[in-house]
Amino acid sequence: MLMLAACDKAAPESPPPAPAEVSDEATGHYCGMLLADHEGPKGQIHLASRDDPLWFSSVRDTIAFLRLPEEAKDVVAVYVNDMGKAQHWEQPEAGTWVDAHAAWFVLDSSMRGGMGANEAVPFAIESAAEAFRVKHGGTIARLDDIPDSYVLGPVDLSSPMPGMDAGGTAPAGQDGPAKGHDPADAHEHPQHPEK
Repeated sequence: MLMLAACDKAAPESPPPAPAEVSDEATGHYCGMLLADHEGPKGQIHLASRDDPLWFSSVRDTIAFLRLPEEAKDVVAVYVNDMGKAQHWEQPEAGTWVDAHAAWFVLDSSMRGGMGANEAVPFAIESAAEAFRVKHGGTIARLDDIPDSYVLGPVDLSSPMPGMDAGGTAPAGQDGPAKGHDPADAHEHPQHPEK
């Protein structure tokens, strides 16, 4: 009789799923709005318990999901748009994804995310993040170094988005924010104590 003994070795981990591309129907996990209606970098989170990724209309929302204790913890991959590779701030192109854990983020720059909030602008290469920081201000951080208060705190809409005046309107002869997007509609994440 042949007896097979199970060993205690863990099964080899499968590689994380590849980043998906944003479809015309992709909606933000928190805002429920089409990603195409929001300017700036986006995010996607892949969970072991889901076939399709969760989509986020901003990188700030993507990071907030990772930090909120009530959200799913079976995360297998997190991707954000590499704005050093993207040619357009408004809608980063297909193929511009970078693993969020490998990215460099520019915080507190003059560029705002799709919901009008301060954005954590991601880059695959530190020198690209530094060039963006020199042009748009801010500081550079890695994912784990971004303060909870930056992504979970209230949204400050007192500073206008680029191309907008303090009242949220575009100067005469210039286009404003994406159609149907009112910067005053920016959402606020629940307040949670700092770690």
